Formats: sequence, structure tokens, C-alpha cells
Amino acid sequence: MLTRQGWLTGAAAVALVAAGRLFGIFELFVLGAAVAGVLVIAAGSVWATRLQLGVARRLDPPRVHAGSPARVELHVTNESGRRTPVLRLHDPVTGTRGASLLVAPVAPSASVRAAYLLPTERRGVLGVGPLRVTVADPFGLTASSLTTVGRSELVVYPRMDRITSLAPAPGRDSSSATRQPNTLGRTGDDFYALRPYVIGDDLRRVHWPSTARHGELMIRQHELPTHERTTVVLDNRAAAHSAASFELAVSAAASVLNAAVQRADQVRLVTTSGLDSGFEVGRAQLEGCLLHLATAQIEPGASLHRSLELLARKASGGTLVLVAAALAASDLRRLSSLSLRFGRVVTVMFEPSSWDPSGVDQAAPGLSNLVRVTAGTPFAQAWNDRFGPPTASPTAAPLAAAAGAP
Repeated sequence: MLTRQGWLTGAAAVALVAAGRLFGIFELFVLGAAVAGVLVIAAGSVWATRLQLGVARRLDPPRVHAGSPARVELHVTNESGRRTPVLRLHDPVTGTRGASLLVAPVAPSASVRAAYLLPTERRGVLGVGPLRVTVADPFGLTASSLTTVGRSELVVYPRMDRITSLAPAPGRDSSSATRQPNTLGRTGDDFYALRPYVIGDDLRRVHWPSTARHGELMIRQHELPTHERTTVVLDNRAAAHSAASFELAVSAAASVLNAAVQRADQVRLVTTSGLDSGFEVGRAQLEGCLLHLATAQIEPGASLHRSLELLARKASGGTLVLVAAALAASDLRRLSSLSLRFGRVVTVMFEPSSWDPSGVDQAAPGLSNLVRVTAGTPFAQAWNDRFGPPTASPTAAPLAAAAGAP
């Protein structure tokens, strides 16, 4: 395939030959023929290059939080019996011009590594690839390309702040906390979990099959753990947000979910555009919610009123956290009524000054458990001022697990 320089060279060769014939200048004719000959030789050298490459791409890690470093590692192996020419690698990356790298000639059966950083300033799913390997002649007149690796995706989670986990909702009952059995036994001898024997345990609770497998006494644990419930509602109405305020709201929702999972709560993510993750407990649920938040967008058809009505009809107790930037009087009344259906209702309100230095904040709505985010009081500070300082650092479990993934 001719490059841009190749096409220009070919056009020059034709022009020289034509001018030599037209004006009867033999030297121009010879010069044009020589230029054409160089072009033919360059094309032949590229055509004769038979690449046999083994190329692998690895994202390290494949999931990160916005602002955290992430890189692509490329492993190139020359599987042919001849030394390769200089290789140009080009990996398209969503939202950028892509990454281009030059790899020096690789000896037969040898391997080289190359790497580049990915932009992670914004949350979302970043597409990487497919990777193209290009070889060209020394003059850059002709080139040949092949696709070696398909598309990969880097998930960029929202930023998370270090905030305190909420205490159990007041008035806890069967609707605000649930027991989650994980039955490991058979019918008639069900139990929640196994744990190592400690002095004082009843030996009648020893689970002998597991003891034989583990080489130590394993005790059946019949008690079921209690999990509080936390529902996080993200208001993603187009009428309520600018692009800047929505990014702050998404980050706050992720932070609240993370803090609740630290406390072993059952968590649930709801958006005013209709998403409802349902209640689950554990890191897998947190990762699923973070993935939803990574791709969340402002939706023109979203309705806070409809979402609050559904929550009122299907209230499940526990704690409700609404993350919003603009609330009408009817929304405030609906929130007040929800306090009868949930043990605690928390409203995180992003005032205009929190994202726009020239914004004018409104009067504080008459809500209990209100967290007002302003220019002088960022979200994490406002939350911790209201509920106390955090006692543990935010988990990095989803990222740690991802970093070890193939």
C-alpha cells in the first residue's frame, strides 16, 4: 500500500516521464524512470516481508477509579525465522488520537515489551484497540499493516471520597435489616458457615468432612449475620444537573455505596431514569453498582417524582440516601413522607456554588439529615461533619481483585 509520500513520489515520477517525452529532454525521462524504479523496489521490499508475530495486550489494571494510573502493556514475539524490520504499533483509544509506538527490529524467537499510559481523568468505559502493526520501507513510500489484537475495555469507576459509614438506621426492625443465610449443610443440618475451632467450642458442632479436607477442626456456625439495608438514589434528570454537578453527584453516590459495603450492608442503586440494581451484599454488588455509575448519563426523561413514588410503595426500610442538585417543593414533601417508610432518609444536596464559583446557593430546605455541598464545604467534608469522621479507609477490593485478573 502506498503511503502519502509514496503517492506523491509516484505522481512526481509520472510527471517527470511525461515532461521528458513532451519536451524531448532525455534526462527528465531517465530521472522519472529512476524515481519509479525506487518506488517499485520499495513496494517489493515491503511485499517480501512476511510477519509472523505473537502479540498480547494486557490492561494493568482493567478497572480503576478516575484519576488513578492505568497502562497498557504489549508483548510482541517474533515467531518467524527472520529478523523483523522496525515495527510501528498503533492502538486506537476512545476519545484520543490513539497510541503509536515504534519497536526496534526483533530477532527470531525473541520478545519485546512496550507500554503506554491511558487517560483516566474521566469515568466511563475506555475502548482500546484493535491493535495494528505496520511495516514500511526505509523511505516511507510503501507500508503494509495487519491487525493482531482485538478490542479491550478499561472501566474507569467514579472517584470515591473517604467518608464515614452510617450507623444502623433508628427503629430497626425486620424491614430495615435482613438475615442472609448461606446454607452449606444438608437438609436437617443446615448451617451458615464454617470456621476454625477455638477453645470452648462444643465438639458436637465439628463438621468432620470439612475437618478432613482442611486438616484442622472446623466448627459449624448456625448464627445468621444481620445486614442493614442502604438504598442510594441518584437524581440524573437533565433539568436538575449541569455536566459538572452530575459528575460530583455520581462521585458522591459511589462514595456512599462504598461506605455502606464496608459496613456489610445490603446496598441498592436506584436512578431517576429507571435503573434499580436490587439489594445484594458484598463486593460483587459494589462492582456492579460502580459499573452502572461509570456509564451513567444525564437523562432528559428521568423523573424524580416517579422514582420517589415507587420507593414509597415498595419501601424496604433501612437507610435511603438521595443525591440531588435541585429539588422542587413537591419533591421535598415526598421526601418528608418517605421518612415514615425508611428508618433514615439522608439528602445530599449539591448547591450551585459547589460546581460554579459564580453560582448563588439557595436557602436550605427544611429536611432532617441534610448534607449541603457548597464551594466552601466539599462533599466528603459536609458528610463527615454531619455524621462524624470516618473510622476506616475506603476499600480498594474491586481494584485489587481486578489487578490480578488475566
